[in-house]
This record gives sequence, structure tokens and C-alpha cells, in this order.
Amino acid sequence: MVRVRAGEPDKRPVSKETGLFGELSMAYWVYILQSETSGRHYIGHTDNLVRRSSEHNDPDYSGSKTTKRFKGPWKTIWTQEAATRSDAIMLEKRIKKRGVSRFLGESSR
Repeated sequence: MVRVRAGEPDKRPVSKETGLFGELSMAYWVYILQSETSGRHYIGHTDNLVRRSSEHNDPDYSGSKTTKRFKGPWKTIWTQEAATRSDAIMLEKRIKKRGVSRFLGESSR
């Protein structure tokens, strides 16, 4: 498990690892963004943090409704790698159910 805490730059490359039988297995990431304008949070998951972050901040990209409706720019304040997409979705739901502020407060202890 790899974590990046709030305020730390995430400079790790996004990579794919070889699975048990030599096939490529994809790493997924759960991430929390924060609007530098409003302080609002957004939680999501992806297989490519760099691409997804730029999509959230690209005014011409139409696949990000929430981060277009609320002013940015959006910065990544927390990430965690998940082995599978299912694991990423479960973690994303757990964070949303707990509440992002409460989750961040608990994870920084």
C-alpha cells in the first residue's frame, strides 16, 4: 500500500506490473481532489492518475461533470493504490460513506 499525504507531491510514475502468469495486471488508484477555489472535495478512482488529473482540470473535457460544475483548479491531496478495480471501487465507496473530511482526519493520525 502506497499513500501520499496532503501537501506532498506525488511524483511516482504510474506503471503496470507483471501478474502471476506473465500477463500485465493493471494497478488502480483511489484519489481525492480538492478545489483550490472552494475547498470542495472530489473522490474517484482511475488506472492513470496523470491523465485523470488533467481531465478534471481541462475545461474542454466533458467526462468530468462534478469538477466542471464546481470551480477549480483541482489538486490531488491523497492517493492510494489498489490491486484491482473492484478494490478501488470498494475503497472509494468506503471513503464516500465515511465522509472525506473525517476520512482524511483519521488517515493522518
